[in-house]
Amino acid sequence: MSASDFTQRLVRALGPDTVLTAEADIAPWLPDWRGLYKGQAQAVVRPRTTDEVAICLALCQEAGVPVVPRGGNTGLCGGATPDSGAANVVLSLDRMNAVRAIDTVANTMVAEAGAILGNLRRAAQEAGRLLPLSLAAEDSSQIGGNVATNAGGVNVVRYGMARELVLGLEAVLPNGEVFHGLRTLRKDNTGYDLKQLLIGSEGTLGVITAVALRLFPRTDVRSVVLAAVESPAQALQLFELLFEQCGARLQAFEYFSGDCLDLVLAHAEGVQEPFAQRYPGYVLVELADTADEAALNTLLENVIGTALERGLCLDAAVSASLAQLQALWKLREEISEAQRADGPHLKHDVSLPIERIPEFMESAEARVRALYPDIRPFIFGHFGDGNLHYNLSRPAGADRDWATVHGAAVTDVVLDEVNRYGGSISAEHGIGQLKRDHFLHSKDPLELRLMREIKAVLDPAGIMNPGKLL
Repeated sequence: MSASDFTQRLVRALGPDTVLTAEADIAPWLPDWRGLYKGQAQAVVRPRTTDEVAICLALCQEAGVPVVPRGGNTGLCGGATPDSGAANVVLSLDRMNAVRAIDTVANTMVAEAGAILGNLRRAAQEAGRLLPLSLAAEDSSQIGGNVATNAGGVNVVRYGMARELVLGLEAVLPNGEVFHGLRTLRKDNTGYDLKQLLIGSEGTLGVITAVALRLFPRTDVRSVVLAAVESPAQALQLFELLFEQCGARLQAFEYFSGDCLDLVLAHAEGVQEPFAQRYPGYVLVELADTADEAALNTLLENVIGTALERGLCLDAAVSASLAQLQALWKLREEISEAQRADGPHLKHDVSLPIERIPEFMESAEARVRALYPDIRPFIFGHFGDGNLHYNLSRPAGADRDWATVHGAAVTDVVLDEVNRYGGSISAEHGIGQLKRDHFLHSKDPLELRLMREIKAVLDPAGIMNPGKLL
C-alpha cells in the first residue's frame, strides 16, 4: 500500500480534521523542543476519543506503519520525535484533554492523556486537593507523556515519581485493543500490575489515553529556606537533619552550586543576591502543611538554627512572605534558562545512591577535567531523591559548536562514572533517542532480554515509537 493510499484510508476512517497530511501542517510536529532531533512523517493524527486512537493503531498495525505518540513535546531525550522514516504517523493526544472526574472522598482524579499537567494541578486545587506532580514544564507537558516517561519533578522526596501517583490507566495496544485499567482502587491484589508496564515505557508498548491519579490534601502553608553550604557532603548532612525533624512536611530539597547561582545572576531578570557573600553551594528547602503557618515557620527556623549551631550550613535565609518564597525559588528555577542564554551545553539527568553523590561529583569532575581542563560544570538537582542534573558548558571563549564536537566523549565519561557508582543514566527524562546506546550498553542483559520479550508480546509488528528505548 502506498503512502498516499494509506493516508487516504486514515482520512476516510477518522476525517480530514483529524488527519493532517499537508507538508506545512505536518512540519511543526517533527522537531523536538531542544532542536536536537527532527524526523519525518506522512501524517499527524489528532484523535478526540479513545475509539479514534484504537482505529488509528489498528490501521497502522495492519499496514505496518510506525506510530510515534507525542505529548506536549517537553521531553529532553527525543522520545516523542519521529525518526527519519517517511512512513511515520505522529499521534498527538492534545485534543483528548478533559478531566473526566474528581472524587474528593476517594481523593482521585481521572483525566485524559492530553490534559496539561498545570491545568490538572489547578483543577485539583479548585476542588480542595493537591496533585503533587510538579515540573518546570508543567504548563506545557501533558499527563500522558508525564506518565509514559515516569516524570519526577521537585516533590519526589515527599510524594514519589509519577509511577507512585497512578492508580490506573486506560491505553490502546498496538493492535487497537483497549486496555481498560482505569481503576481508582487503592488495593487490587489480583495478579500482575499490568499498568506498570506502560508507565515509563515511552510509547513503545501502546498509547496511554487516560489516567487515574491519587490526590492529596492541599498544602497551602509553605515555608522556604535557602541555606549556604560548604560542600555537597555538608548538604547531605543537612538533609538528614531535616528529614529526621520535619518528617512528611519536607516537600523539596534542591541543591545547586555556586557557579549555578553566578549564572542565574548574570542572565536572569528579577533576581537578587541572596546573601552578602557568595558560597560554594546552596540548598533550597521547602516545607509544606495543611494549616498553621506560624508553626511551620517556627519548625523550619528551629531546625535551621540547629543546623547552624552544628555547622551543617554556613548561612541561611528563611522566607517571611510569599514574595520572598517565590524569589528564593526563582534562583533555582532560572538555572536552565540561564544555561540556555549562556549557550549550548551538555545535559546529564542522572540519579545516584544519595550517600554517594558527593563522591561521584568529585570523581566525575576530575575525569572530565582530565579531558577538558576548562570545562564549566553547572550542577544542580533534587538532592533529596538522588537526582542530579550534571550539566556541563563549553570552556569560556570556545565556539558555540563545542558541545556538538566534544559532547560524546564527555558524556561517555560522565555516564561511565554514574554506572560505576551504581546509579542510573536517566533519572526522570527517560531514554528516548538520546540515551539509547548508553542504555543498551549499561543495562543488565537479563533485564534487556525481558524487556524485548515483553515488547514482542505487546507489539509484535514493532510499530510503536521505533528507534526509542530498545
